Amino acid sequence: MASHTPVPEPSAGFWTRLGRDRRSLVATGSGVAVVLIAVTAGAVSLASASSSPAALPPAPSGSSPAVSSAPPASASPSPPSSPSVSPSAAASPSSAAPAAAAPKTGWIPVDQAAWKAQLASYNALGFDPAPASVGNIPEFRADCTYSHSLADDPIVAPGLPGASHMHTFVGNKTTDAGTVAEDLIKFTATTCEPKQDHSSYWIPTLYDAGTGKAAEPTGFRVYYRSLMSNSTGQLPMPNGLRMIAGDAKKKNPTPRGATGQFYCAYWEAGHDADGIARSTNGNWPICEKQAYLHYILQFPDCWDGKNLDSPNHKDHVANGWNNTCPASHPVKIPAIAFDIQYGVQGSAAGYYLASDKEGASSSSMHGDAFVMWDTDVMNKRTKNCVLQRRTCDNYGYLK
Repeated sequence: MASHTPVPEPSAGFWTRLGRDRRSLVATGSGVAVVLIAVTAGAVSLASASSSPAALPPAPSGSSPAVSSAPPASASPSPPSSPSVSPSAAASPSSAAPAAAAPKTGWIPVDQAAWKAQLASYNALGFDPAPASVGNIPEFRADCTYSHSLADDPIVAPGLPGASHMHTFVGNKTTDAGTVAEDLIKFTATTCEPKQDHSSYWIPTLYDAGTGKAAEPTGFRVYYRSLMSNSTGQLPMPNGLRMIAGDAKKKNPTPRGATGQFYCAYWEAGHDADGIARSTNGNWPICEKQAYLHYILQFPDCWDGKNLDSPNHKDHVANGWNNTCPASHPVKIPAIAFDIQYGVQGSAAGYYLASDKEGASSSSMHGDAFVMWDTDVMNKRTKNCVLQRRTCDNYGYLK
């Protein structure tokens, strides 16, 4: 496993900056900001290209009633195949035929038989004994490294290679425009730890505005956590779930103090997360000393229990509020958060995202998650770490 670079505690100014941004990440009703919970001692690391960001903590938001089984009238009639995955199933595209299923979009109903089977297994699980030293941050995680770049998006533009702006992919190594859930089950080579996470995650590629060269992430941690103050009714995430966080079409400037901007991560008294200076266009911080550009992207924590995707890739999930999930999205699932580190410190020229080269702000930053785990591992991590509200790393309890 990659080594971690120890970091000091964040400064008071950094907490103030994160406090300003909290409402932009996710709506919570319990008064605890997601971003503030996203950063505790060692929250975001300044790792080198071979290391991973350090732990983010939790945040508040919702509980869930029973799963509804009927898809909406507009839902696709053909659900994806069973999401069950064997941890030993590792293949490559060259060693097996391509999946026969064609990519689908719109309302994609969950395979209710597979989901009910997963829930039965989850409900039958007991808690593994937790060492006394384990913390009470309800989360588990996957640490990933850069995999590849393509102008593909199997969620927004399935089956259309080259139809998207350039994306940076981490996780499943085989992801392209034609990827379907069955591919993530069959082709399990990944850049994430644990290896039982076969999911694919992607973001718009970041470019240096001065050179035009891509600046790929040097750390990419994916958290699965509770955003709520209790975990009553907590359920695991279904395989094949697709989600998008952020807005690729947003073109707002991101000057100092703006929400949704990149920030400088370096824990030292007096350090300014907004940077010691700004790029010429004002949209990008210029960091000091060992500080590097980071971004935190938060996904919702409630699911409708019926659909793995929706036409806008957002309507089937929702943010919890006041420690409950809305009646329309009653299933409390772990909330994904991307903690992304870039090995760059900023410059006068600044940067631009592939989703907005002209505006060269960071407001179009967004992320996609196509979830596929070994179901036994997803169930066990959710029960031990999120339902029981214990801190876990990539492999189980964080001792």
